[in-house]
Amino acid sequence: MKVEILYFDGCPNWQDAGTRVRAAAESVGLSDVEIGYRRIETETEAASLPFAGSPTILIDGTDAFAGAEPVAEFACRIYSTAAGLAGSPTVDQLAQVLRDRR
Repeated sequence: MKVEILYFDGCPNWQDAGTRVRAAAESVGLSDVEIGYRRIETETEAASLPFAGSPTILIDGTDAFAGAEPVAEFACRIYSTAAGLAGSPTVDQLAQVLRDRR
């Protein structure tokens, strides 16, 4: 399984998202998950990818959270969590997605 985090410079949440993906992977016994990071440098590049705002978390090339609308501009992504809206999903949300995709 490969996880890729798409982000742009200036996004305050992409590193936290990566930390949470790693914690979620370890919590479900997937310590060998490959996590990569891809900095989006232009809006043209954003439009050519399944980029739904920063950070977008892809699992094997597909958005980890269904229903996200792709965007062609640099925008921060908002995730709905049990505690309210946040700049990245929770470890529990990510663990569930990883379990489902296993």
